[in-house]
Amino acid sequence: MKERKSESLLINGIRSRPVNRSSGSLYVVATPIGNLEDITLRALRILKSVATIAAENVVHSKVLCRHFKIKTRIISFNQHNQKAKAPVLIGMLKSGDDVAVVTDAGTPGISDPGVYFINLALEGGFRVIPIPGPSALITALSVSGMQIDKFIFLGFLSNKPGRRKNQLRELSSETCTMVFYEAPHRLSAMLKDIKEVMGDRQILMGREMTKVFEDVKRGPVSAIIESLPGDKIKGEITLVVAGKGEKMLKPFSSDILNDIDKMIAEQRMSIKDIADLISKREELSFRQVYKECIARKELK
Repeated sequence: MKERKSESLLINGIRSRPVNRSSGSLYVVATPIGNLEDITLRALRILKSVATIAAENVVHSKVLCRHFKIKTRIISFNQHNQKAKAPVLIGMLKSGDDVAVVTDAGTPGISDPGVYFINLALEGGFRVIPIPGPSALITALSVSGMQIDKFIFLGFLSNKPGRRKNQLRELSSETCTMVFYEAPHRLSAMLKDIKEVMGDRQILMGREMTKVFEDVKRGPVSAIIESLPGDKIKGEITLVVAGKGEKMLKPFSSDILNDIDKMIAEQRMSIKDIADLISKREELSFRQVYKECIARKELK
């Protein structure tokens, strides 16, 4: 019961509907987008304490729960069964049970069916409590090198080529940085449409972010298209696209990255000295090179 009292203070004054405090609470829990170490201590505590976890993919969530010894009951809740399962979950809240909703990765409600249940809980006057954590769009933005004081998240565009191009045309004059999600089998078509409709914009493509085979590429969309492997692309994709007129920091060539990796491995110079050397030699921003060195050292 202590959790309920403290949470209510955090969100006091921002609700537009009365809350039934005798009922259960819905916790919207962010989970890792890849690396399991990214889960928060608070998320672990909540997942262990609630009566039920409503998961987009039960098998996927069981892997997470087994790893952290979470024995809470998990039930399926996804776009295919949400209308049938939502009343059952609402009934649990009415009976006083706390429920956590999780997606396959990241924060529920962002490009997944969690928002349907969240809205029903809000309409029913139940407490909906955010448990913040990993998000693919914020992760990609943070290493994009683009202006991120203002950005627009657009999720998945249409899988129909004609409609997708129309959506991109409507965005072609947007000056804010844009973030998209894309499925691997549609990535090539999406990138070609961006180039055709928006021009050779600077972009960041993040694939398998925070996972063992993380792949982050920066540069003009034409270069990203050329870099795509010939075989089948795997993994979830996040695209950060520069707004109209926006310039991204100069991308690193493969030779520069190889030099950085080699010097880090040799351990003869400090990260600061490596960044100083590379930035002067290549006429790059010291801060840009230093951040890249830190990021690459952490991946070792």
